[in-house]
Amino acid sequence: MCSEISKLLLTLEKTGKNYDIEKIKQAFLFAKDLHEGQFRNSGEPYISHPIAVAEIVAGLELDTDSICAAFLHDTVEDCGSKTDIDQIRDRFGEDVAMLVDGLTKLVQIPFEDKEEEHIENLRKMFLAMSKDIRVIFIKLCDRLHNMRTLDAKIEQKRRMTALETMHVYAPLAHRLGMQRMKHELENLALSYLDPIGYAEVKQEIEEKYGQNRNFIEKTRSMIADKLTEGKFSFSLEGRVKSVYSIYKKMYEQNKNFDEIYDFYALRVITDTELDCYTILGVIHDMFKSVPGRFKDYISTPKPNMYRSLHTTVIGRDGIPFEVQIRTWEMHQIAEYGVAAHWKYKSGEASKEEIDKKLEWISRLVENEDNTRDQDEFLRSLKIDIFHDETFVFTPKGDVITLPQNATVIDFAYAIHSAVGNKMVGAKINGMIVPIDRVPQNGEIVEIITSAASKGPSRDWLKIVKTGEARNKIRQWFKKEQRPENIMVGRAEIEREMRKFGRSYTETQKNEILLNVASRIGIQTVDDLYNTIGYGGLTITRISPKLKDEFDRIVKVEESSPITDISQLQLKKAAKNQSGVIIDGLDGCAVKFARCCNPLPGDNIIGFITKGYGVSIHKRDCPNVVLGMEKPENLDRWVDAHWPERVHNEESFEALLQIFADNSIMLIADISTALAEMRVALHQINTQKRGADGMIINLTIGCKNLDHFKSIMSRLKTIKNVTDVVRGFSS
Repeated sequence: MCSEISKLLLTLEKTGKNYDIEKIKQAFLFAKDLHEGQFRNSGEPYISHPIAVAEIVAGLELDTDSICAAFLHDTVEDCGSKTDIDQIRDRFGEDVAMLVDGLTKLVQIPFEDKEEEHIENLRKMFLAMSKDIRVIFIKLCDRLHNMRTLDAKIEQKRRMTALETMHVYAPLAHRLGMQRMKHELENLALSYLDPIGYAEVKQEIEEKYGQNRNFIEKTRSMIADKLTEGKFSFSLEGRVKSVYSIYKKMYEQNKNFDEIYDFYALRVITDTELDCYTILGVIHDMFKSVPGRFKDYISTPKPNMYRSLHTTVIGRDGIPFEVQIRTWEMHQIAEYGVAAHWKYKSGEASKEEIDKKLEWISRLVENEDNTRDQDEFLRSLKIDIFHDETFVFTPKGDVITLPQNATVIDFAYAIHSAVGNKMVGAKINGMIVPIDRVPQNGEIVEIITSAASKGPSRDWLKIVKTGEARNKIRQWFKKEQRPENIMVGRAEIEREMRKFGRSYTETQKNEILLNVASRIGIQTVDDLYNTIGYGGLTITRISPKLKDEFDRIVKVEESSPITDISQLQLKKAAKNQSGVIIDGLDGCAVKFARCCNPLPGDNIIGFITKGYGVSIHKRDCPNVVLGMEKPENLDRWVDAHWPERVHNEESFEALLQIFADNSIMLIADISTALAEMRVALHQINTQKRGADGMIINLTIGCKNLDHFKSIMSRLKTIKNVTDVVRGFSS
């Protein structure tokens, strides 16, 4: 009856475990019936995919419910109304239903775009993963089979799937310690993302291996003889580094193929930790070691539980090779990671022990619960989970694992949120350091705290690298600084809405913001302000929705053309950013003309536009001179002047043009000068001028005319700059 799963049943029998074979058969038959009439892109019956996934799951020696879920993982999503989670729960129990639900995409929920749908499905997967790690084991097996059969997909789909595999699933397999699966996923993904690079590296490997075909076997035999002489119990195997591993070193670290020291590797598997260190001594006695290439992951395991000794030595033929030394238990964990510990029925590892090893998953879910920003979620994934690690110590000798480039603030919050919130300084190896200092491997970090501390600074959000630290800082502001958050959020939204170029009423603004809040699942406008204020949502993420609602509610035709000053007074809008005073009236809706970009200190004049308030020009602007010659426009020119005081924090766009002799360092020198003056650079472009000259057009931010003049003066001192003028000339 179940000949199609005979291979799977044989695999289960070989494990010697007590599987519920009848339940597994029923899950297969139920899935086969639901997928009847469905076919994969290759033309195979769809049921071939769940069978293959179940076989991979069985290879990991997961439990009965995991294998059942592997058969059923696509039924709810792809079989329409034929079944649902409740039916699966009734037939196969709560655990199977929970696993299938965690593997099912959010297909019933309408999303505004594909990116949002993708992020929310990732969130759902991680949430399910935090409740039961078997969800991600099955998902990785599902992805592995999809990658093995990706040829049947169209080119665009192949590339998208390979990209997601490389950026999400291969790093997840690495984080879970599942090295065998990680390597296969990486190699398969690379073969689709860069087939030419993949083929080139593969050919290099084959050629080099062909030239030294006997090297591994000869070296293996020498070491085996020595270890047998020393009466060690061991297994010795050789391997060539994977295509992706070499590709990554060559293309990311700009290395030549001959600079890959660990192209060849031997792995020694023995009985005890003591034997590992003793065998290391034997290897170093036999071969010359390469300085700086020894790593002890036994005394300091990687966060994914990987433990092994690594050393690189020079063989008798002058060929470098790596030796990995580990126990049998370490080897199982290196190959299968957390899955090697997952023994629901056998009792070989307690649930509490496994949960402790997987605390990072719970932290991830906790960190991301408080951000609605999709970019932030992906950024946190890349940094917190998929980045290389740095190992640093507390003064008591405890090891704290941080992503590379994490700061001492990240370290403080990794210890406890209370430590981070009360932090006033830090020491590394006994020396006081700046709070943005990045600790290095092996350094001892001490956090200085004070009960008088008023809490973290908002500037820390720009410094920290980990999602955990960022989330804890936001949580503090969310809880302790709501009134201030609302003010900050309101100012950011009003600044964004001013860019839309039309006046609006308070009623319209409230309607716009309520609609935007509703679209992202926030109840009130104040809650929206608060979320933006404490950093749970960036203004750039809601700007498209804000513009969409603004255009829908504030219609262009509702703003009738303004033809005289009395109408202008009736059309007074929310206070404009500059505070420019129009004909004695403070608060008219204005915009600054792009033709001349007036600055505080310039002599200015206003022009009443049709529907968009008053456009402010410099009085010597060519467009003003030409406009004054048209009698029909004379009554639309109005006096305008700057207020006595313009806020220092205000920034105005200004255009300037630099004439210079061509120099390779010119752009760098200009950027450095602007950075030293703390001048924002909004835009830069260059054009050739004659044989050796060039023109550089800059759009910068400045406070007023005097500030602009000082910037021009500083730029004129740069080597090879011949002149600096305001505006862009043709």
